[in-house]
Amino acid sequence: MIFGKLLPREGNFFELFNQHAKHMVEASHAFAELVKNYADPVLRDKYNQDVDRAEHAADRVTIEVNRLLHKTFITPIDREQIHSLINTMDDVADLIQDSAETMALYDVHHMTEEISRLTDLGVKCCERLQAAVALLDKIADAKTAEAALKTCEEIDRLESDADRVLRNAMSKLFREENDVRELIKLKAIYELLETITDRCEDVANLIEGVILENS
Repeated sequence: MIFGKLLPREGNFFELFNQHAKHMVEASHAFAELVKNYADPVLRDKYNQDVDRAEHAADRVTIEVNRLLHKTFITPIDREQIHSLINTMDDVADLIQDSAETMALYDVHHMTEEISRLTDLGVKCCERLQAAVALLDKIADAKTAEAALKTCEEIDRLESDADRVLRNAMSKLFREENDVRELIKLKAIYELLETITDRCEDVANLIEGVILENS
């Protein structure tokens, strides 16, 4: 009994996952507003700052989860699953910030339809991830586990849509863009934006693994 009292209690990892997912979605929304208002330098700067603020908040949650892992004796799911899940979620937030920074560093002058479409798919992936993460602490219930798995399947479909948009964007770019510098800039941005959906799919796959092992 005394030994049990000395053991660190289970940390609230699920709540921290939810906090991180919230900041990740905030970053994606800010980035979408950045793309939508790119022609306005004042708004562009505002939404860049909003992306940075959300990414930094997500970083703090990631640090707290990893710190808690070292202090907690018994975790609600496998320790490696917790570590992989939070760090892959953080990759998503990092990639959103990287996309915003790349646009500024490359001095991109205008947004393309393909950037808007990839951005929209990224936002939808992040929102669906937030929904799936919110169900993680209730997956002992079969219906909840099934709902979470369906949400992960939606993310897989969105990632496939982003793959198709990227392929079409690259084809159009190499056929129609005569300015080599602009081609290089847009190619890098398209690939970054598609990688956001790739990483969201990685998180979805991790969530599926947690559900299948623990439900």
